[in-house]
Amino acid sequence: MKVVGTIFIRDSKVLIDKPRKRPTYQMIGGRVEENETTLAAAIRECHEELGAVAKFDESNFEFVMDFDEIATSDPNLKIHFYVYKYNGDLEGELTTSEEIESFLWYDTTMGEDILSNTLKNEVVPYLVENSLIK
Repeated sequence: MKVVGTIFIRDSKVLIDKPRKRPTYQMIGGRVEENETTLAAAIRECHEELGAVAKFDESNFEFVMDFDEIATSDPNLKIHFYVYKYNGDLEGELTTSEEIESFLWYDTTMGEDILSNTLKNEVVPYLVENSLIK
């Protein structure tokens, strides 16, 4: 299964969200639908998860990495994860929804226990290695 996530950085922290049905925080993102490009899926998922008041420029998405992972929600589900970095400022207000319980601007001082496998194993190490978060 193909999955996308988008990295938003502010003040050396990465934006993550907590779905109501999961115990851990994850990247802003989700599944790639049939006949959808990974970039189109990343943009769609950002619109869906950040809410109608959040504003971003769709031309500021940059593909940065992809990898294979086991889904946090199902240890038997293999996913291929595509990660985009948003090169700009996220403006407006983040709004929760039936799907999303809360948002968090994360840095490594908060520990790894709250993170999905994808964040813990791949994305946060990438962000630290590239001096994007503390």
